[in-house]
Amino acid sequence: MRISVKAFGAATALLLGTPAFAGWEPTKPVEIVVAAGAGGASDQMARMMQAAIQKNNLMKQPMVVSLKGGASGAEALMYMKSSEGDPNKVLIAYSLIYMLPLSAKIPFNWRELTPVSVIALDQFVLWDNSAGPKTVKEFVAAAKAASSPFKMGGTGSKREDHVLTVFLEQKTGAKFSYLPYKSGGEAATQLVGNHTEANVNNPSENLEVWRAGQVRPLCVFDKERISYTSKVTDTQSWADIPTCKEEGVDVQYLMLRATFLPGKVTAEQQAFYVELFHKVTQTAEYKDYMEKQALKPIFLTGKDMVQFLEEDDATNKALMTEAGFVAK
Repeated sequence: MRISVKAFGAATALLLGTPAFAGWEPTKPVEIVVAAGAGGASDQMARMMQAAIQKNNLMKQPMVVSLKGGASGAEALMYMKSSEGDPNKVLIAYSLIYMLPLSAKIPFNWRELTPVSVIALDQFVLWDNSAGPKTVKEFVAAAKAASSPFKMGGTGSKREDHVLTVFLEQKTGAKFSYLPYKSGGEAATQLVGNHTEANVNNPSENLEVWRAGQVRPLCVFDKERISYTSKVTDTQSWADIPTCKEEGVDVQYLMLRATFLPGKVTAEQQAFYVELFHKVTQTAEYKDYMEKQALKPIFLTGKDMVQFLEEDDATNKALMTEAGFVAK
């Protein structure tokens, strides 16, 4: 499983020549829409942006976080689709925008919205309870030896966490019983309580319980280790987590983090948010968040963003098809 990130190195350099706001700005509170429940990575990112915008006075109007995780996130997608022409709603998007229409056949296509910016790429980590196996090899052996399939918690069904679980089965020969939850935060709570044996949460979703010594990161699903070297626990940094390939499980996946407006907004309205989120990426809050949550920094907009989305869409469709998750 691989995702192409051709423009990764371009990051924040892309919009240094972006013109100032073209006269338009919001005249009422802006709703930042999250297609997931409370406590997950999307919710956390939305609240970081809300705080960064407010603290640095980047926008006159307040930004309000709106959780619309119903129907596995379909609530948020259809809400945005039905809000054509409304420049006061911004979607925090992730790979759900490709996967859910395939698995649930909802009448939604990301091309119906207005792309604003790709703001980060999110990692996935295989985690188990701190009382469980200490290495991937031990974890796989324990899963194979178990009398019933290990319970793997994740966010939603037939999405990133579920796809990774299927590919873990294929690569290791172990069997897992996938349990979908409303958010990564809930999946983390279930793992801490020993109601599941593992999850593949994003770093941000298990950060606090890792720091508290309640869970253990076994490997990261990327071709290279996470770059951040500051200690997160007393003994480990994100960079200390081996890749799954290093541990003998060659599974790689990165998840989109992007912003969209509804369809049929004006070019001036789109430009306002392009510059707004570019300014967010320059704040201390964003930079601190990226390191603490172990996100890969990237900033794409315009044609570069659309090209990235088209490639990412094709990659996710191929993975969903291989996993057998595309609705007939």
